[in-house]
Amino acid sequence: MGGTRVIEVHGEQVRLTLPTTPQLLRVARLTAAGLAGRLGFSFDEIEDVKIAVDELCFALVGARGRPGSLSLLYTLDLGRLVIEGTATYEGAPPEVAPTELSSQILAAVVDEHELSTDGGGLRFRLLKRRTEGG
Repeated sequence: MGGTRVIEVHGEQVRLTLPTTPQLLRVARLTAAGLAGRLGFSFDEIEDVKIAVDELCFALVGARGRPGSLSLLYTLDLGRLVIEGTATYEGAPPEVAPTELSSQILAAVVDEHELSTDGGGLRFRLLKRRTEGG
């Protein structure tokens, strides 16, 4: 039996659009985990990606959800996974600021992250690199 096989992809993208309801965030998390696994991320790295996706998607969707949609773009690129999320809302976007705890969690689990306002909505970006030999 062989070891982990790492697939080196360059610029492959997956798009996913969901309603802004917390019940569907598991789809975003499972997609991220599957793609991270495809890149050869370790179990711990995959768990890190899932945590980060949960934190950032939840910031855009909220505990009760909001009328609107969440679009995610997953980009696989030579041992890196970049996930960009954009939420558009019916009506004004909510005021969102990550908590200090959320910021600390994100800093611990991904290489880069940001959460910002984007016109009539909110957006995030995260980057997770596969460790060599991971």
